[in-house]
This record gives sequence, structure tokens and C-alpha cells, in this order.
Amino acid sequence: MPIITVENLHKRYGDRVAVDGVSFTVEEGEIFGLLGPNGAGKTTTVETIAGLRAPDAGSVSVLGLDPRRDAAAVRERVGVQLQEAALPDRLRVGEALELCAGFYARPADVRELAATLGLDGHLAVPFAELSGGQRQRLSIALALVGDPTVAILDELTTGLDPAARRETWGLVERIRDRGVTVLLVTHVMEEAERLADRVGLLDAGRLVALGAPDEVAASASAATRVAFRVPPGFTGDVLAALPEVATYDRDGDRVTVTGGDGVALAVLRALDAHGVTPRNLHVEQGSLEDAVVALTTPTMGAAA
Repeated sequence: MPIITVENLHKRYGDRVAVDGVSFTVEEGEIFGLLGPNGAGKTTTVETIAGLRAPDAGSVSVLGLDPRRDAAAVRERVGVQLQEAALPDRLRVGEALELCAGFYARPADVRELAATLGLDGHLAVPFAELSGGQRQRLSIALALVGDPTVAILDELTTGLDPAARRETWGLVERIRDRGVTVLLVTHVMEEAERLADRVGLLDAGRLVALGAPDEVAASASAATRVAFRVPPGFTGDVLAALPEVATYDRDGDRVTVTGGDGVALAVLRALDAHGVTPRNLHVEQGSLEDAVVALTTPTMGAAA
């Protein structure tokens, strides 16, 4: 049985439809990424899974429990790190962890958890004095202090610098290695590609793609892009005529072609046959970011 099951979920705020018939499952032990532009319905979906919102229609099951009807049991087994979470400036790291641990019947060992997340040297530090990366570590620790079976992490690397973001990714992988199933909400495509076993892509409240990150990327665009520089005098007509080449573009000595899976090999063979050695060669296939752009319509200023 899946850890999380969402079936035909609907949620409306007044005249605005936030979630429109969304269905997916999250399997035990996986990191499932929920993607989409602002206003796509990501946060509403995870807040409904966490039992913080009631669906207008459809159903949600977490560990076989109803998040609203079985709220107390779900809270014991699901840790939640919500977007833009904050603590009082003078509250110390250790105090925050001990306070939250007191809400659970069988919490994790606070000092062991702090050590695992690199916070053991900051237990006496007030929240206001923590760096962005340290605040995210604390936020994750608070989501795990109940020793949950499932962790819901909503935009956990927003605002972090690249080094802190990659460090946080490592923490998420260690969480999964502890046996925790992770539902990860993110708009950072590199994050989803690095961490997620599967992703669900939301647009305007509807699920428009579901699968492994490379599968979703391939579903939106099968094109391969080959870019390189050529020596003076090379006309490029031989490349434009190749059956594998869908598009051919020339800008000075810079050539870009696109086509199917065999286009890169066909281009290299043609160049070699004419004694041309390409410089600065780059081969790119469709990315998850390409899929998001192709399959969604961003809504400026909308809520998640």
C-alpha cells in the first residue's frame, strides 16, 4: 500500500479553483517531488495531505489514515516543514527542539538529531543569530523531532546560497536513508533532478505530468540540441541536409542543430567525413526545466 494516496482532490477558495481533480501516490521510502509554478496548487495540496486544510472533494490517505479524521495519529507520524516558517528571535535552538519534542509521545533523541543535522554546536544559539542554512537545518530538525515516518518539506531551500542549498540536499538524502518517506515541494529544478525518485507537475491546480524526472523531461521534449564552433569556410549545408537534423542555425562560427536521439552521432560523422573538427562541443537533451516551461503557464502573483 502506498504511504500517501491522493484521489481526485478538489479545493476551491471562493471563485478560485486551487486544486482540480489531482490524483497521485507516494511510495514507501521514496522522495516524491511536487513541482509547478506559483499558483499551481502545490502548497494547498501538501497542506491538505498534512491535515491543515479540508478538501472540498476527493480523498487523502496518509499511512492508511485520514489526515482530518485521524489528525492526532497523523501528527505523530508525519513531520511538516512549511514554507516561510519562523521562530521567536530569542528562542534558542535547543529550546525549540525540546519544546517541539514535548508534543510527541515518542520523540526522537534531541541531541542525537541535532548532531545528525549539524546543530549540536548551536543548541544555545538564539534563532535570530542563525544563518539561512542553519535556520533550514533547524526547520528540518523540527520536522523530524517527532521521529516521523513521513516528512513533508515545502520549499526548504528558498533563499539559500548555492553552497547552503547543496548542503541541505545532502541532509534530505540522509533523511531518506534513515527510512523516512519524503514529500518535497520545490520550484528548483536542479533540486528535483538531484533528489526526487518521482515528480508530479501541477499547473493551474491540475496534475499535468507524473513520473521519474527524466521521464517527465522526455515527455515534454524529445529534441537533442548540439552546439559547437566550426572553422572559417565551412558552409554547413551538409549538416542542414542530414535527415536526423530537425533545425539548423548558424551565427558566425557558432552552429546549433536539433533533432532526435541520433542527431549528435550523425553530425559528428558528417563533420569527420569532411575533415572538420568541432570546437566547444555541447550536447544537451530536454531537461526537467524545459518540461515545466512547456507544460505549465506561470501565473504572476498567485498563491501556491
